[in-house]
This record gives sequence, C-alpha cells and structure tokens, in this order.
Amino acid sequence: MKKLTLTLATLFVLIQIAKAQVGDSFPEMTGTSLTDAEITVPSATQDKMTLVGIAFSKKAEDDLKTWFQPIWERFIREADPNALIPEMKPDVNVVFIPMFTGLKRGASGSAIRKMQKDVDKKLHPHVIVYSGKMGDYEDQLNMSEKDKPYFYVVNKAGEIIYATSGRSSMKKLNEVEEMVTDY
Repeated sequence: MKKLTLTLATLFVLIQIAKAQVGDSFPEMTGTSLTDAEITVPSATQDKMTLVGIAFSKKAEDDLKTWFQPIWERFIREADPNALIPEMKPDVNVVFIPMFTGLKRGASGSAIRKMQKDVDKKLHPHVIVYSGKMGDYEDQLNMSEKDKPYFYVVNKAGEIIYATSGRSSMKKLNEVEEMVTDY
C-alpha cells in the first residue's frame, strides 16, 4: 500500500511539474529560419496563436519531426478550394526550434545547410534554428529531459496555454487543436 501511495504521489508531482509553465510568458527566443530570416518568438508571432516545438538534442530532434506532418496537415496546409465540404483550419503560427547550445553552437551553420536540404521546403519558414546559451530556457520552459522534444501553444499575449513533451500522438494533437479552436 505504501508503494502505491508513493507512486501516486510521485505521479501527481510529475504532472504538476509538467504543467508548471502553463500561464507563464514564453521567453523571447531569436533564431534563423531555413529561409534565412531572423525571427524572434513570441514577439514576431503575436498576431495570432503560435504552436512552438523545441528540441535540444539529436534524439529530441528526431522525435520533434513526428510533429511535422500532422501539424502541417491540421494547421498549415492550404485547404482545397474545390472540396465538397470546405475545411476550416485555425489560423495559427507554427515554429519548430532545434536548439544548438554549448559546444554544439559552432555546428549550427552546417546544421542549417543540412536541414535546408533534408527538410521539406514547405516547412522551411516554420523551422527556426536557435544558436546560443541554454540560459534560463531550460528552467522557464521546464525542459528537464534533453532527449524529449517540448511542444507549446502560446496565445497572442505570449503566454503558454498548453505544454507537452515527447513524440506526437493523436491525443496530443487533438488537445492542441482544441486549445487553438476553443481559446
């Protein structure tokens, strides 16, 4: 019984930690898109809700890529004007941010060139490479596990209204869609 109580208490604490940044302001983060534009999130994206995916390790970046196609389909892709039933998509900004910090900062230039070749061109304006110090981002965004990607929904005021981590899933995508359509 003690083990069950301890497990439940641990689970409760982990859930609270995962939600710790909801309601906080998303910290300013400047990076270079794959179209070579310098973009600062959230100040450059405050015209509408913004979906932000962040990774700061190779494993996390691979898992972040599981978000690309579903996010493209649900939020970015142009609706078919000839469709029998017109699609209604939420109007949101989308940015995916691979972070190059510490010793990896020097590799960001070559990583950008590689991503420009490897990432589908339709996603180039949505991939922003951050090269700099990890600083307070890790604490402010509660990014405690370097091998997981983190995903946030940021409102027009720059506040985090939803946060999750890990690979994309139907449940997470539905939660994101609910947040941007109901907010």
